[in-house]
Amino acid sequence: MASALFDLRKRVLSISRRVSITIASALLLINLGVILYAVFLRYLAGGAPIWTDELARFLIIGAVLLAAGAVWVEGGHMRVALIERLLPTPLCRLLNLYQWLLTLGLAIGGALFSYRYAHSVAMFTSSGLGISRTIPMMSMPIGFALLAWHALWYGPAPLKTMTEQDV
Repeated sequence: MASALFDLRKRVLSISRRVSITIASALLLINLGVILYAVFLRYLAGGAPIWTDELARFLIIGAVLLAAGAVWVEGGHMRVALIERLLPTPLCRLLNLYQWLLTLGLAIGGALFSYRYAHSVAMFTSSGLGISRTIPMMSMPIGFALLAWHALWYGPAPLKTMTEQDV
């Protein structure tokens, strides 16, 4: 039974990680295209449309937030794990539980508050794209919800740490 749950956990994390990273990569690729288009117009045609800067900003924020959960699970985010190596095993487990609960709480809180905020700006439009501000702002609650999803499935296990050999 425990092995089946562990396999399910591993499979869910693997699939959601791949989906998150793929969508974030696609947003980065689109962002690259928008920036290159703006640079081309700016230097060859004398000016770029205002929407290119705004779209590039929204795309990079969306890509980072969508990838945050997958990066957290992989241990690819920046963190200092020194105290975990110095603590005895029982205290280290307690610290892992605290870190997991804190991450889960902040991610759920971030999702709820940013969802409310995204809907509170629905009456405003963006200056360059002319769309409702809710549309780009929804990347925040989606990103925080994905972080909570990944953290929930990962559980209070020790996070992976990047070493010099991993880089």
